[in-house]
Amino acid sequence: MKAVVYKKPFEVAVETVPDPQIGHPNDAIVKITSSCICGSDLHMYEGRTAAEPGIVFGHENMGVIVEIGSAVKDRKVGDRVVMPFNVACGFCKNCLGGYTGFCTTVNPGFAGGAYGYVSMGPWVGGQAELMQVPFADFNCLPLPEGTDYEADFALLADIFPTGYHGTELAGVTPGERVAVFGAGPVGLMAAYSAVLRGASTVFSVDHVQERLDKAAEIGAIPINYDDSNPVDQIKSHLDGDGVDKGIDAVGYQATSAGSSAAGGEQDEVPNIVLNQLIDVVNPTGALGIPGLYVPSDPGGVDERAKHGALAINFGQLFEKGLRLGTGQCNVKQYNAHLRDLIIADRAKPSFVVSHEIALDEAPAAYKKFDRREDGYTKVILHP
Repeated sequence: MKAVVYKKPFEVAVETVPDPQIGHPNDAIVKITSSCICGSDLHMYEGRTAAEPGIVFGHENMGVIVEIGSAVKDRKVGDRVVMPFNVACGFCKNCLGGYTGFCTTVNPGFAGGAYGYVSMGPWVGGQAELMQVPFADFNCLPLPEGTDYEADFALLADIFPTGYHGTELAGVTPGERVAVFGAGPVGLMAAYSAVLRGASTVFSVDHVQERLDKAAEIGAIPINYDDSNPVDQIKSHLDGDGVDKGIDAVGYQATSAGSSAAGGEQDEVPNIVLNQLIDVVNPTGALGIPGLYVPSDPGGVDERAKHGALAINFGQLFEKGLRLGTGQCNVKQYNAHLRDLIIADRAKPSFVVSHEIALDEAPAAYKKFDRREDGYTKVILHP
């Protein structure tokens, strides 16, 4: 089959790789109809992880089941399904507690597994024509037959639940004022989720104009941090007050004001968003941090950053009595609920999708998405 294969920093290629096989009776083989390029893929693409050449990318996958193992009982050939990016067993302690992002079965020695991602187990990614899905009854979320809502459902694999997870970590409730830092795909989904949860005011902080325009489309107030300190801008909208809740949808590759918003060098300040959130959230508020932070970053700006050790204003955090929640999304906590909102036409997350292209176009799409060129905000590949 054809698949997107990592070659070296800033280079992927579409190559022929072995077809997946049923390796265990609870496996299924899914013919991929949609697989998204994620901002998290860019960490590997840019050489900012320990990813080795040859890894097949793709953890946001949906398609149709074409083969099942003998132990698969609740799914059948022909089912249209979407898979959480979390590979999970469904029966370990963490899975039973709902923490499928921290499964202890699928990636021995580490809590958590994912398709096509470095250090997240042996699971081959789905930016390909076919994909093996273990524990298929548990990991395949059934969808209505046909092709309706294809782009919306594809986002159930990761970014819609992850954005919603940010609002859950922060505990967003109706009537609250929320600041979301980052208006990439997850940040836009976090802002959208805050709107869905009844937030009265949502601020969206970024410096890529296409992203800020998308945020305005859903009713968020766009804040361009290249213009001035985003904390000051937010407080100016609120007569000097801060917000009730804050969400970090940026992570460790946060950048300073004035860094290129499209295509140029980015001046990284990995702790800047965390400290700005601590500053802008009012006392007794909360921070949700779905943005990615890692314990090892070969491209870190200094020795501490290379080991995930960041200086944050913990004294201010403590003094203000702020709470914070972190960690990758446990997709299965949210995906069925969000699927049903889509089917009921109460949610339309595909507003974030800018390009739907063929698998063969992936190398060029990675380059443009990484450089934030030509309005590339979210890309769906169709093998």
